[in-house]
Amino acid sequence: MPNSEFSDDQVLTCWHKNAHEWTKVVDNAAIPSRRLITDAAIVSTIMAYQPTSILDIGCGEGWLSRKLAEQGIRVCGVDGVKDLVDIASARAGANESYRRLQYEEICAEKLEQQFELIVCNFSLIGKESVEQLFSHARELMLPGGYFVIQTLHPHQACGNEPYRDGWRPGSWEGIDGDFEEAAPWYFRTLESWVQLFRNNSFAIEAIYEPRADSQPTPSSLIICGRILR
Repeated sequence: MPNSEFSDDQVLTCWHKNAHEWTKVVDNAAIPSRRLITDAAIVSTIMAYQPTSILDIGCGEGWLSRKLAEQGIRVCGVDGVKDLVDIASARAGANESYRRLQYEEICAEKLEQQFELIVCNFSLIGKESVEQLFSHARELMLPGGYFVIQTLHPHQACGNEPYRDGWRPGSWEGIDGDFEEAAPWYFRTLESWVQLFRNNSFAIEAIYEPRADSQPTPSSLIICGRILR
């Protein structure tokens, strides 16, 4: 049964508490799966589309936005956590800008810009906020634009729980750091992710399962969608 004690609001509250510790972990490349495969996987996937403008939703401390901006791409990073946006802004170079916006505010047309590509890199954690974002994503994109997400691979992240959509408790297991309570997250099956794209008029162009040579199973799931004409 769905876990009613978790919510999208709780996700944001937990990330506010862990912003600085998370930044330390990212700066120290302390997450093996990111270091081995998933960081490079999302960058190479995006660069294959050769975009000139990108919206990085849930940008966190800004590592992906900075990496893409170094390639001459104009990048706008948005996140709902003030401390993370402040850190990203303080580190910003050319072609980068950052704004503190919750997903609901993005959907309310607070950006007043459109982009060739939207990326959500391990940032689609909630339920209603994610579904609302998908329903408004087209409004943020130029004609023919791409929507690229990277998330936990459902087959690996399911663990011993039933393979069906629902809230799960968060965990910092396997990540060294002085963290407070982990944010809950909303588990979606592969079918549910695919339906989110299709129900919101995106054609799925590619699905990737990044895997390091040293690992027997995928480290993540990447789905690339394009606006249907």
